[in-house]
Amino acid sequence: MVPSALTIAGSDSGGAAGLQADLRTFLTCGVHGLVAVTAVTVQNTLGVHDRSDVPPQIVAGQIEAVAADMGVSAAKTGMLASAEIIKAVADACDRAGIGRDHAVPFVVDPVAASMHGHALFDEDGLSALRDLLLPRATVLTPNLDEVRLLTGLTVTDHAEMHEAAMALHALGPRYVLVKSGHLTQDPECVDVLYDGESFLDLPGPRIATPHTHGAGDSMASALTAGLARGMTVQDAAKFGKWFVSNAVANAYPMGAKVGPVSAFWRLAPEQRDS
Repeated sequence: MVPSALTIAGSDSGGAAGLQADLRTFLTCGVHGLVAVTAVTVQNTLGVHDRSDVPPQIVAGQIEAVAADMGVSAAKTGMLASAEIIKAVADACDRAGIGRDHAVPFVVDPVAASMHGHALFDEDGLSALRDLLLPRATVLTPNLDEVRLLTGLTVTDHAEMHEAAMALHALGPRYVLVKSGHLTQDPECVDVLYDGESFLDLPGPRIATPHTHGAGDSMASALTAGLARGMTVQDAAKFGKWFVSNAVANAYPMGAKVGPVSAFWRLAPEQRDS
């Protein structure tokens, strides 16, 4: 049976991030992609210009419909848009058996900040994220802006990433994966996975490119795909790191500003160039 992975996320009209990046990654990682759309954004490489949120009951209905009929091997979140949608997602995942205390692993990518560091939630949304989703997460995958919004901690070096991972783990997720892409002064991108007892460093190259749109989504969705295929969390995190390092290395310009990371590197050369 083909494993399936569910993304609960917003739509990016530019196709670089959001559920489009998740589905692209799921496909290249060999899992069938399922979708629960949370919002439709109006965006391109210059930024997000407008957005329409999906009613919470429709978001929950999408989750339950695919879980009941098609089955979910692993699930992840992206942008959840509002406290009301977060509550609907938490309740629907409980009913569908998705989460750290259920059979289906749940990756929470807490898309609480834009790529420019601006908050995407009001305080009610952040509180719902902390209180309702973090305790249900098998793996939490924040970047450093999201660490700051969720904990108040500003991370400036690798040691402080360990402190942030511990603070986030205290909020309930089984594992925390703190991403280091924003530590631009470091020669490497060394992410940190923490299970409440020990740390696992995940080193990778720091690639000189401005085209990084969708990198966080791609890493979290590759990790989710690994879990859907039966990997341990540690192996899935390593797989996600390997995948996104290659995706950033093969990023390409598109539009006027920040282009997308690429999943095309996993295709055969004649497919990439055609």
